[in-house]
Amino acid sequence: MRGGRNRLTSLVRRATLKENEQIPKYEKVHNFKVHTFRGPHWCEYCANFMWGLIAQGVKCADCGLNVHKQCSKMVPNDCKPDLKHVKKVYSCDLTTLVKAHITKRPMVVDMCIREIESRGLNSEGLYRVSGFSDLIEDVKMAFDRDGEKADISVNMYEDINIITGALKLYFRDLPIPLITYDAYPKFIESAKIMDPDEQLETLHEALKLLPPAHCETLRYLMAHLKRVTLHEKENLMSAENLGIVFGPTLMRSPELDAMAALNDIRYQRLVVELLIKNEDILF
Repeated sequence: MRGGRNRLTSLVRRATLKENEQIPKYEKVHNFKVHTFRGPHWCEYCANFMWGLIAQGVKCADCGLNVHKQCSKMVPNDCKPDLKHVKKVYSCDLTTLVKAHITKRPMVVDMCIREIESRGLNSEGLYRVSGFSDLIEDVKMAFDRDGEKADISVNMYEDINIITGALKLYFRDLPIPLITYDAYPKFIESAKIMDPDEQLETLHEALKLLPPAHCETLRYLMAHLKRVTLHEKENLMSAENLGIVFGPTLMRSPELDAMAALNDIRYQRLVVELLIKNEDILF
């Protein structure tokens, strides 16, 4: 009977893993902008005519849905971004990008991490050493132009610091940071807690506040950074060092007060350090 139970457990586990490999259904709000339509137009929500000569309604910049301004408040969060409208990769909202490309995570993150893990884990000062900024800009343009067909191989960019630079730039360019403004206060709160168990509990609560696409990308990145720390003897990058690099890259204070933002920097570092060290428990 025990053999049967073990077999059942492994079947359940395999089914769960298979389920997790599928593209999750991320919800996304429409990105409506006031629009002037040429020629007669009907609202795609209420099916009534759009009157007027200019600014007759709004159009979603990500999927192209056309509706009356008043109808836009009632449209469900079912935006399906279309590559016709989503032209770039960098500076694009993260959920919009993954929905447009029908992926689990932004392809930039997956491709850069694969490249770094295949040839850069022992590179001294990985992520701390800066690559040549013109070449990092080249990688950004390649992703914006070619998407997943961008060539970031060793033949194109021999210096791994160009790839790490392109990955950090992707996160810095996000209009809403990977650790979102909404979740930010909870993450900072967790870093200030002294009791380790309570700290992890609060960090776990903070992760639940992230949109699914952000949480999945953060999980994948932290698993990678954990692997980077396993090569610390060669690359000299501990979880603490990576926290210094990635704290301000993944988190931006919603506070406009410069002093408050400055005070948060040490907590941002600590948040990333904690996420790396406890990656297996938290995700």
